[in-house]
Amino acid sequence: MQKIYLDNAATTKVRASVIEKMQIALAESYGNPSSTHTFGRSAKTAIEKTRKIIAKLINAHPSEIIFTSGGTEADNMILRCAVRDLGVRTIITSKIEHHAVLHTVEDLEKEHGISIEYVALDEFGNPDLENLEFLLKKDDSKKLVSLMHINNEIGNVLDIDAVSHLCGENGALFHSDTVQSLGHFAFDVQKIKADFLTAAAHKFHGPKGVGFAYIKRNIGLKALLSGGSQERGFRAGTEPFHNIIGLEEAFVKAYENLDEERAYILDLKSYFIKNLQKALPGVEFNGHSGNLEKSTYTLVNVRLPFDQKKSLMLLFQLDIKGIACSKGSACQSGSDLGSHVLTQILNAEEMKKPSIRFSFSKYTTKQELDYVINELKIFSEN
Repeated sequence: MQKIYLDNAATTKVRASVIEKMQIALAESYGNPSSTHTFGRSAKTAIEKTRKIIAKLINAHPSEIIFTSGGTEADNMILRCAVRDLGVRTIITSKIEHHAVLHTVEDLEKEHGISIEYVALDEFGNPDLENLEFLLKKDDSKKLVSLMHINNEIGNVLDIDAVSHLCGENGALFHSDTVQSLGHFAFDVQKIKADFLTAAAHKFHGPKGVGFAYIKRNIGLKALLSGGSQERGFRAGTEPFHNIIGLEEAFVKAYENLDEERAYILDLKSYFIKNLQKALPGVEFNGHSGNLEKSTYTLVNVRLPFDQKKSLMLLFQLDIKGIACSKGSACQSGSDLGSHVLTQILNAEEMKKPSIRFSFSKYTTKQELDYVINELKIFSEN
């Protein structure tokens, strides 16, 4: 049986060079970065070198890069500290954000009495910028806008420049969950002018359990975790040196090969869309995921023309055939509630049909896509 991995939006295969660098770090650089002896200083120096490399790649200052355990921690840290330290009283977001944002703002509403405003969405799941402007001007409360750059389920690309401009004009802070885009798209924080961004290494062929937050200099956030002076006093806890080294290698390789790998994966996506439409007339694409110009090149979210009975068995049957894909965010696995993203843009009849997210990487091949399309065709005919 073939083993075909098309769930790269959930996590990616680690590059061989990343594994090699991490193995060396684990074997040789085992000193605590906070220790003052040679072993510790060596690890600390390497961490600061990584910080500078990452900052340079997104045109940030090294002090603006804070290492975290991943995107969820980074989102929580930014949103919670903005309310606690910066006097934010209103958070404007959307109902199709990652739960790391949605659940956090819901908790902040209960814990701190802040207001939550949800920007209107169009039929494809894009935030209505006129409505966003209205919400920004609605009252004089201190506001923070939190809108993800790439939606992790339907792949829509936010007009991040327009949103940052609106926030700047109206004195609001801007946070964007860029977990699906950092490592896949070029970023210049001096041009975007976002106040906060987040990244997770395992989305761009790095290790799990490490990421970073970009936090604009001198913005006024204070530490969320107490206990030590690591990360310039902003995040207590012994740094996972090997993971940070893996993050560096994955991030550097992602941008060294960005144009080549993007072109390759975009061609795969175009090929998959074209051939799936031929094999399964009536297939639909959720959000803008079928539009090569308006969605990320890394994924498609397809709504298949199957009845409800077939829908219940689809993922199970695909798994039996060795095909790894998903209904949506891996963070919702085990939930029977369905996709909170799709419920915002599909009607009741459309929701009855199975929607599957297929996400690609540099390791995906057209031969694998042919196999998947053929298995879907066979399933539809049985």
